[in-house]
Amino acid sequence: MTEKLIKMSVTTRIRNNFLAGLIICAPIAITLWLTWSVVHWADSWVRPYIPARYDPESYLNFAVPGTGLLIAMIFITLVGFLAKNLIGQSIVRVGESIVNRVPLVRTIYKSVKQIFETVLKEQGTSFKKVGLIEYPSPGLWSMVFISTDAKGEIASKFNAMGQDMVAVFLPPTPVPTAGFLVFVPREKITVLDMSPEDGAKLLISGGLVAPDYKELLPAKELRQPVPLKSLT
Repeated sequence: MTEKLIKMSVTTRIRNNFLAGLIICAPIAITLWLTWSVVHWADSWVRPYIPARYDPESYLNFAVPGTGLLIAMIFITLVGFLAKNLIGQSIVRVGESIVNRVPLVRTIYKSVKQIFETVLKEQGTSFKKVGLIEYPSPGLWSMVFISTDAKGEIASKFNAMGQDMVAVFLPPTPVPTAGFLVFVPREKITVLDMSPEDGAKLLISGGLVAPDYKELLPAKELRQPVPLKSLT
C-alpha cells in the first residue's frame, strides 16, 4: 500500500510539474508561432513586389524575415502622411468616387472603412466597458462589451417609443470574434470594473481566468439615462 502511495505521489508530482511547465511554455510558443505567421504572411504578400536591388536577400546568403512586414508598415505610414495633406486628400476623394461607382465593391469598401474608423479612432468609445445583461432568460447573466448609444434611425425609433437603448456586443465562448449585436435598455445593463482585455480573457478561458478583484464591491449599474461617453 505504501509503495502504491509513493508511486502515486511521484506520478502526481511529475504531472503537476508538466502542467506547470505547459502553462509557462504554451503561451510563449503560441505567441512566437502567431508572430512568425504574421511575419511570414506579410513577407509572402510584399516580397514579390520588392525589386531585387532593394531586397536584402539579394546581397546576403541567408533569409531576412520581416522585410516585407517592415516595408508594408513604412508604406502604410507614408499613405497616412500623404492622406493628411491637400494633395493626398484629393487623391483619396478621386479614388473613393471611382470605388463608389462599383455596386458590390462600394458596399464592401464602405463597411470595412467604417469598421476601421470606429475601432481605430483615437477617442472612440467602442468596447471600453464590459457589462452584464440577463440573457438568455431571467436569472441567467451573460457578459457583453458595451459599444455605444443607439444612433441614427434605430435611435429615432427607440426614442419614439420612449426607450433609451445601448448597443452591446454579445460574444460567444471561447472565440469572441463573432457574436451578436444587441440593443439593450440602459437600465438593464450592469457595468463591470474589469477592462475589455480582462473580459476577453474571461471569455476565451471559459471563466477559468478571472481578473483580480481585491474588494467585493457591488457592481455599478446604468440606472440613469446618461450619455454613454460618461462611462469612459
